[in-house]
Amino acid sequence: MKRVLFFLFAVFIAIAARSDDDENQIYIKVGEAAIKKSLIAIPPLVFLSSPGLAPNYKQLGSDLFNTLTNDLDVSNLFKTINANAFLEDTAKVGLTPAPANPDGFHFDLWKKINAEFLIRAGYKMTGDDEFELETYIYYVPQAKLVLGKKYVAKIKDARRTAHTFADDLMKTLTGKDGIFRTKLVVASDRVGHNWKEIYVMDWDGRNETQVTSHHSISLSPAWAPSGKTISYTSFAYHPALKRRNPDMFTYDLFEGKRFLVSSRTGINSGSVFSPNGDFIYLTISKGADPDIYRINLDGDDLIRLTNGPKGTLNVEPAISPDGKKIAFSSDRSGGPMVYIMDSDGKNVKRITFAGHYNSSPSFSPDGKRLAFAGRDRDHFDIFTVGVDGTDMKRLTSAKKTNGGWANNEDPSFSPDGRHIAFTSNRTGKNQIFIISEDGTNEHRITVDNHNYYKPKWSPYFNKD
Repeated sequence: MKRVLFFLFAVFIAIAARSDDDENQIYIKVGEAAIKKSLIAIPPLVFLSSPGLAPNYKQLGSDLFNTLTNDLDVSNLFKTINANAFLEDTAKVGLTPAPANPDGFHFDLWKKINAEFLIRAGYKMTGDDEFELETYIYYVPQAKLVLGKKYVAKIKDARRTAHTFADDLMKTLTGKDGIFRTKLVVASDRVGHNWKEIYVMDWDGRNETQVTSHHSISLSPAWAPSGKTISYTSFAYHPALKRRNPDMFTYDLFEGKRFLVSSRTGINSGSVFSPNGDFIYLTISKGADPDIYRINLDGDDLIRLTNGPKGTLNVEPAISPDGKKIAFSSDRSGGPMVYIMDSDGKNVKRITFAGHYNSSPSFSPDGKRLAFAGRDRDHFDIFTVGVDGTDMKRLTSAKKTNGGWANNEDPSFSPDGRHIAFTSNRTGKNQIFIISEDGTNEHRITVDNHNYYKPKWSPYFNKD
C-alpha cells in the first residue's frame, strides 16, 4: 500500500491567552468516567462560506459532524445533550461568545442546561477540493475557552480531520492521547472465492484497504510497533512441493513490499512483534507439535521458547508491553488455557482455570491485564483477567437472531487500553465490534455481509 500524503495544518487561534496552568489542567479524569460522564453540547457545524460556491457543502458538514459525534460517543466519557434542549439558535450566533463578539453566543444559556463543555465549530471552502475547519472547545462552568484550532485539509480527508479534532479534544480535556486516528488490521473474506486476504481499515471500520492478494487463505495479522509494517500468515503455494504451506510474511504498508520470513514445513503462524520491533514471536510446528519460537526479521536466529510436553499445542503468543512476558494458549493441562512465561521461555505459569477452552490472549497496554476468549458451555465470550490470574471479568454476552448464543472472540486492546476490539457472529456473519474495557458501551464497527477474523488494533502511529 503506497503511502497516502495527507496535508493537515493545525493552527492555534490567538483569541485568548492561556496560562501554563490552563494548558496543564485536566478537566476529565478518565478513571472517573464510569461514575459520572461529562455533559457536552455539540451543535451542528456552521457553514461559513457562500452556499452557491459549494454545492456539496452539506455532505461535508455531515461527514465532519457525524464522525466527531461518533468518536466522542465511543470515548465513553461524555453524555451528549439533545439539541432540543438548546436555548439559543446556534445557526444564528457566532462561534465565539458575547459580549466580546456582539453576535456571539451566551454562556448563561448553556449553563442553564447544565452543559459542562460546549463545542462550536464552522467550516468554509478554501479551494475546489480544500476546506478549513474552525473549532472551539469551551468549559462552560468557567465561561472559558479551553482550545481553539483551525484545520486546513482536502475534502477527501474530511473524516480524518474530524478524527484529528477529536484526538486534540481528548488530549486537551483528559491529558491522554485519543485513539481516533488509529487503525485495525484484520483478515476477511471480502474478496470472495473462499479466499481470505488481509485488510487495513480505520478503527471505526471505514476506509478499508486490501493489502494482500495471495488468492489463498491469509490469517492472523499483527502490527509492528512503528505501525508501518504488518506480519501475517498465508497458505502460499510451493511449486517444488506441489502443495500449500502456512508461511509467515511481513508487509511494508508504505512501500508495498512483501518479505517471506518463515516457510518451514508445517505451521508458521500467530506472529507478534517484540516491543522494540527487532524480533517476531510465532508458532512453528516443523511438521510436528507446534511450539512458540522467537525469530529475527530476516527469518534467521530461530530460538525455541516452549518444548511440549509432547503431543500438546503451544500457540498464539502475545508479548507484554515491556517485552518481559509472553502470554500464550496451551492444552498441556487438557483443554486449552492461557499461560504466561518469561520472554526466554522460563517460569511458565497457568493463568486461567475457568471454563473449558481459553485462547487468544491480548495484553493491555499497561501490562496489568489480559483479554482472552473463553468458552462457557457452548459458546465463546470475551473476558479479562489480571496477569496474576485474579479478578476475572466477563465483558460480552449476546445472542443470535435465532435465540442461540453468539460467539465473541479474537480480543485486541486499543493503544490507550480503554477499548477492546473483537469479532462476533451474532448477526450471522463474523463482524467486528468494540467494547469499553469495563464491558459497557459496545459498538458494532463493520456493517456488511462479510466475515472478519483476528482484528488487531494499531499502535499510536498516525498522529501527523
